[in-house]
Amino acid sequence: MTGQRQDPIQSAVENWRIAGWGDAASGMALVTSIMRAQQLLSAEVEGRLRPHGLSFARFELLRLLAFSKKGMLPMGVVGRRLQVHPASVTSAVVRLERDGHVSRRRSTTDGRMVLVAIEDSGRTVVDAATNDLNEVFRSIPLMPAEIESVYDALRSFRATAGDFDLEDPDGST
Repeated sequence: MTGQRQDPIQSAVENWRIAGWGDAASGMALVTSIMRAQQLLSAEVEGRLRPHGLSFARFELLRLLAFSKKGMLPMGVVGRRLQVHPASVTSAVVRLERDGHVSRRRSTTDGRMVLVAIEDSGRTVVDAATNDLNEVFRSIPLMPAEIESVYDALRSFRATAGDFDLEDPDGST
């Protein structure tokens, strides 16, 4: 044995073909590769966020609020922009509120609407966490053109799956 490791997904492709599922082998390899890449990236991202007391979901919520013009958004808008269920938004907000990073308040124009606002401590923690995550984003072991190509392919897949409309280039609707 030379110590070299074989790609288990490539081995699975060969087994898929031997089993007579050659027409599905490439799709299986793609799905399995994406799921494994997601595991690897999640471990790295979560490891970088842990010292800040954040999960990726809470980081995304804080980053979204920090990017917003007024530092606050309706809870429903947060859910749509982050593409998560309202219960997930509430759970993240409760945790961030408990940590003093956000607050909730009623809209002054529509008392039924709950707004979530980023607090100074939230800005501080999300800026520090962003600096750490940018190190991860800058160190992806692919060439810039490869990164863009993978992103473009996955974006097209997401649009085709109904994740968003391609006619909306900035995702603002």
